[in-house]
Amino acid sequence: MESANKARKTKIIATLGPATSDADTLAAMVEAGVNIARINMSHATPDQVRKNVETIRYVSDLLKQPVGILMDLQGPAIRTGDLPTALDLQPGNRIALTVRGEVSEEEHSVDVNYEHLVDDIKVGDVVLVDNGGIHLKVLSKKRNQLTCEVLTEGVLGSRRHINLPGVRVKLPALTDKDIQDVELGIELGVDFIAMSFCREAEDVLKLKAILDYRKAKQRVVAKLEDQEGIRNLAGIIEEADAIMVARGDLGIECPYEELPIIQRRIVKACVTAGRPVIVATHMLESMIDNPSPTRAEITDVSNAVFEQCDAIMLSGETSVGKYPLKCLEIMDRIAQRVERSGGANYAEHARLDTKGAKMVKAAVVMAREIRADALIVFTRSGGMARNAAWLRPESTPLYAFTDRERLLNQLTIHWGIAPFMMAFEDDPSLNVDHAIDILKAHGKLKAGDTVVAVTEVSVRGRMIDTILSETVE
Repeated sequence: MESANKARKTKIIATLGPATSDADTLAAMVEAGVNIARINMSHATPDQVRKNVETIRYVSDLLKQPVGILMDLQGPAIRTGDLPTALDLQPGNRIALTVRGEVSEEEHSVDVNYEHLVDDIKVGDVVLVDNGGIHLKVLSKKRNQLTCEVLTEGVLGSRRHINLPGVRVKLPALTDKDIQDVELGIELGVDFIAMSFCREAEDVLKLKAILDYRKAKQRVVAKLEDQEGIRNLAGIIEEADAIMVARGDLGIECPYEELPIIQRRIVKACVTAGRPVIVATHMLESMIDNPSPTRAEITDVSNAVFEQCDAIMLSGETSVGKYPLKCLEIMDRIAQRVERSGGANYAEHARLDTKGAKMVKAAVVMAREIRADALIVFTRSGGMARNAAWLRPESTPLYAFTDRERLLNQLTIHWGIAPFMMAFEDDPSLNVDHAIDILKAHGKLKAGDTVVAVTEVSVRGRMIDTILSETVE
């Protein structure tokens, strides 16, 4: 059976978990449209990661379908400590947040793992706990304790996540656990490493320094999750290999009404700069327990596809949800339908600053004008394929051929690109012929179809980049 993801231009990332880690289920997911499998390091143990990577590679080889692997680092999180029993909090209650082992005299108190909490917070600030479910207002601060008023009802359990909207925290870009997980990802050859709570370009460079030192080739995905990351968007886009709009924490850290505008701004900035962008979190959240999405979720997925982000991501829907395959079917259907209706065309503002990008643009225009049935690029570094995806050619299928397996899997993140492995010949014209044969064998081309290819030709002993058009025989 041909995978759904070969017709769709927007890529789908699915998170693995207890519901989807076995080979049979994963194979069904790939056939249903998954392009990249995400491993969430907030929950996965090293043994689980090893098994997941082995299973993904096995399924990819079995189905002869490239599948990228995204290792998503936990990142520097502020959390409450352990509690002997959960705290039933009511509006008007007082609760102490303590650091450095401070003992409070308040009836309700909990320790926090961030030692600079009292220094960074001001009286009157609001602290959000448990993914924004509990709101606390800071009444006073002394030594190692914040005394807060409970604003919203909630039950506070152990190790709950804390958000401090608008506060510049002094957390490290990478924790010790993150660095250990990066080493594991390098060892196992994952394709992408996502950096949580990326706040500035320097954060990206710290992770890239580790990869460079190890001569590792993983691509870095910067997750934007707070207001500081948004303020430093341009610099982060410049340094990262891809961007993720991580709407879980971002939706807590920023005002609700700003979130759609922030998403659109990030996607537009990424497409304009030629940087792959992922829209993630809560896309089909209700389908964790229900077999069909809400109408609002359908519209949300549609908007991300219309904005022409490179990929859309499922989290709990596939990791612990009851209907992972149904989620993929619905996401694929929505994406394909919206793609047929057109997109936001942010690529019209693309800042083409290299000869290669301008050349690919000429090929894209040519393919559109002659209504070509395929645009073929050949790449060893990924640059040519990234340029083709950058320009978002809606009417012409994109095919990228490479002789490097690592790059084959990394091309799975790019909008519209269908990647293929192929041994390259010294004679570029033979590469074009071979690529056409492969596409014919896969049912992508037939006799009489027109192809545009970006390749090289030999002119008086020199290799010259060129664009050619050919009719399939």
